[in-house]
Amino acid sequence: MRRALAGVALAVTSMVALSFLIPLALLVQSEARARSTTEAEQRASALAPVLALTTRSRDVQQAVSGLDSERRLAVHLPDGEVIGDRHAPASALARAERERETLAMDTDDGWVYLQPVILAGDRVAVVESFVPRSALTRGVVLSWGVMSLLAVGLVAGSVLVADRLGARVVRSSRELSRASNALGEGDLGIRVEPAGPPELKEAGRAFNSMADRVVGLLATERELVADLSHRLRTPLTALRLEAERMGSAPGSERLTAAITHLQTEIDSIISAARSPLAVGPPGGGTADGSGDGNGNGDGDGHGAASGDGAAGSRCEVSGVVRRRVEFWAVLAGQQGRPCGLEVTDEPTPVRLPYDDLAAVVDALIGNVFQHTPEGTAFAVEVERTAGSVVLCVDDAGPGIADPDLALERGVSVGGSTGLGLDIALRAARTTRGDLTIGRGPLGGARVRVELGLAAAVPPAGTPSRASRAVRAAARRGRRTTPDRGGPAG
Repeated sequence: MRRALAGVALAVTSMVALSFLIPLALLVQSEARARSTTEAEQRASALAPVLALTTRSRDVQQAVSGLDSERRLAVHLPDGEVIGDRHAPASALARAERERETLAMDTDDGWVYLQPVILAGDRVAVVESFVPRSALTRGVVLSWGVMSLLAVGLVAGSVLVADRLGARVVRSSRELSRASNALGEGDLGIRVEPAGPPELKEAGRAFNSMADRVVGLLATERELVADLSHRLRTPLTALRLEAERMGSAPGSERLTAAITHLQTEIDSIISAARSPLAVGPPGGGTADGSGDGNGNGDGDGHGAASGDGAAGSRCEVSGVVRRRVEFWAVLAGQQGRPCGLEVTDEPTPVRLPYDDLAAVVDALIGNVFQHTPEGTAFAVEVERTAGSVVLCVDDAGPGIADPDLALERGVSVGGSTGLGLDIALRAARTTRGDLTIGRGPLGGARVRVELGLAAAVPPAGTPSRASRAVRAAARRGRRTTPDRGGPAG
């Protein structure tokens, strides 16, 4: 923008300067010529009284010397004698003498003025006044140079002023752009100081108002989530009382464990929603993965994750998968589902909190139970590659007809909420991995989740807000039905 404004100022000022400079230059040239010719005419006219009194050569020579020290004046006497230097053509002298009229003409050397003087006895003398070409343009070049310098100064000044104004506009625009990018990346505390032209000031005030509105809406949404989660405590309490009344009936222990787990999840949601809304840039917490208070994964993968899923939280994939498969194996045994588990013995650390990874495993295995008939086999496999950990969930169902559609958030091809696979996809991308759907060795769907190893992920590269989004989506998926675009997957 600065270049554009400077270019416009340069073009406009140059056109204005030229529109004045060219006519003024021609006027200066014309004035210099008129001054020189007028002086020449005056010198010629001054000799007329002398010739009217005497035509003696000595007297005329004395008068010419007194009027002209640069030998530009000459007198052609009637007897043919010439006093001074001759510059006029012979034909012009003859015409002036014959027709007795004043002549002025340009020659190769300059400008000549011929003035006839009528003497006694009807004789004619011709006074010749010459102006060399250099005298006709004396001072013109200097005047042109001064005017050119003034024009250049005017153009440079206008360009400098336009550049300063453009710099002010560009600085305000860049500040607004930087703040917009920071807000888009999650820094809710960013604001701008309205500056620049009135339009940019208004845009800055509108941006600040929008940022305040976004913070307010997020705070309201968190309060709403906390309130809705709190309302679940009443029916959950009633369910717990019914479980206690069952006493030692078959399945009461599992029901009590499930209720306890659900109570823990609800408390976690309320705690996260009631926590102060982060307004700083994402990834600002401790992210060294060294096992501090934010989250250190122990050998079995049951890492102590912080409630916000900070970038420093990490866990062992193998340990988490073992625990979750053991949980689901009980239900699989009741439904007659063969369940296979193959886990690598190598370390499998990933930069995800335990709860987030457990939500991924639950979502994928829960899809198998939701969308395949009882008795359908499934298998879970964990392997490690050079820079990632790969989690595969296979089933023997009919598979997923449209994998791309199944990965769209909120869109389900199996009649559920459409959040299950999105939970896994978000968790994978948080670690710079990915999720793919295809056919597995059991003949049904294979969901392959690639998670980046913790050592391969930059310490500050994982936004804490993304981890919270994964956990919130996982809890929503558990309260409803895990997405399943078809049998298993």
